[in-house]
Amino acid sequence: MDMLTPARTWGVNDHKHTHPPELLERMRWPQRIAMLATVILPFLGFLGAIALLWHRQDGIFGIGWGEMIVMIVMYSIAGFGVTIGYHRLLTHKSFDCPRWVRLTLAIFGSSAAQGMTIRWVATHRRHHQLSDMDGDPHSPHTHGFDGLRGLIVGLWHAHIGWTFDVDRPNLERSVQDLLADKAMLFIDQLYLLWVALGIFIPAVALSLWTGTWEGFLAGMIWGGLLRIFLMLHVTWSINSVCHVFGSREFESSDHSTNNFPIALVSLGEGWHNNHHAFPTSARHGLRWWQFDSSYVIIKLMSYVGLAYNVRVPNEAAMQAKLKKPAAVETPEFAKVEASTQTVE
Repeated sequence: MDMLTPARTWGVNDHKHTHPPELLERMRWPQRIAMLATVILPFLGFLGAIALLWHRQDGIFGIGWGEMIVMIVMYSIAGFGVTIGYHRLLTHKSFDCPRWVRLTLAIFGSSAAQGMTIRWVATHRRHHQLSDMDGDPHSPHTHGFDGLRGLIVGLWHAHIGWTFDVDRPNLERSVQDLLADKAMLFIDQLYLLWVALGIFIPAVALSLWTGTWEGFLAGMIWGGLLRIFLMLHVTWSINSVCHVFGSREFESSDHSTNNFPIALVSLGEGWHNNHHAFPTSARHGLRWWQFDSSYVIIKLMSYVGLAYNVRVPNEAAMQAKLKKPAAVETPEFAKVEASTQTVE
């Protein structure tokens, strides 16, 4: 069963004993090519979608109903695969579920083309261990520059730049639970298949809908490449935007923020300050007005036995972590004046 070894399945840190030290400072060229393809090919799908819209009059804003349906369905399947499967279940263990559900969510998450399951989980666990400190894989705050330059450099790194960095040392230590799961390793081995199916299935579906090869192309673009493009940038925005712009209700050791627009398009992940304050919570939108579609799905799953032991902080825990108002500094002259007053 050599094909199920962590090194061949995952590719993280498997080079550390076979290459000279200077090569460890940069990502190996096959990984760079793969990441470049992940960035460029979905962008080409975005351009293709614009070309297909040219001079179209049907649908909404030129987008046909078929394109809209395959986009929404695939965005939901792959998106919840990442938010519920990759993130809340596999990374943070915020709820339990039957084994087949766990594996199915890993496959759905793989179709988002955001990386192999185990590597994604390892990177995110390291992010929480060292959030906004040296060693955080994608912090916008650790680049040694001040002012506008520091903001631009940090946002670029947190959004896209980090994807081309070499993996952090000993990253595999964070995911021994997943590396011990042969079924999860097998799903990792087939990562490219899940990505391909995530592009091919909507293409076939729209081709059958329209009965044309044009429908096949449109389905591949709208339900596949464009959907991946949008989801990647939404997810990367949590790394970048949600560590710089937004509100902070709870105390945390980093710069994580809640960002309402990002929360909507990221299926609830944009309530990022809430998440960093309570990482093992299955619910990120902790207030009634903070809509969290991923938690809605988890709650529905719990009603039919597909999720159980769902972890959510109680009111006392949230009150204890509320962000305290900044202390108002008393001017020095007022301190002197107060110290000289006499009480009659």
